[in-house]
Amino acid sequence: MAHHHHHHSKPATVTVQDFIDRCREAGLRRTKALEELIATLLESGRPMTLAELAASERLASQCDKATVFRLLQRLTEKGFVRRLGLHERAAYFTLLVPGRHQDYLICTECGTIEPVKAPCPVHELEEEIRVKTGYKNLYHELEFFGVCPKCA
Repeated sequence: MAHHHHHHSKPATVTVQDFIDRCREAGLRRTKALEELIATLLESGRPMTLAELAASERLASQCDKATVFRLLQRLTEKGFVRRLGLHERAAYFTLLVPGRHQDYLICTECGTIEPVKAPCPVHELEEEIRVKTGYKNLYHELEFFGVCPKCA
């Protein structure tokens, strides 16, 4: 059964270049803003809000908030970025890196997001679904909602 857990091994190091190449294959124009956005998300390694991204040092000098938002929309549509959270104004964005998987806990009161620090029970299920259906590149996204200790 051990082979089911190959995606828990150290995540493959994905470079900004790898990511840009995939974006271009998907028909996204390579712009400096796109590169900086991907670099910022990749370096951060955690979900970031639009405001955080627009204000980050790489992007603040590059483009305005509207541009960052449009890029995030395109990246989300193409499946390169995952949008987390409850509503537009408090949405967080994170890169979907192949083989790197994370489930999140989201507070319905203050909107903070934290990664779930527990083994994911869905991986076995995912494997079973893959075998039964023949689907390729199967992945899932889990978000748990609740009230964080601070708000509770």
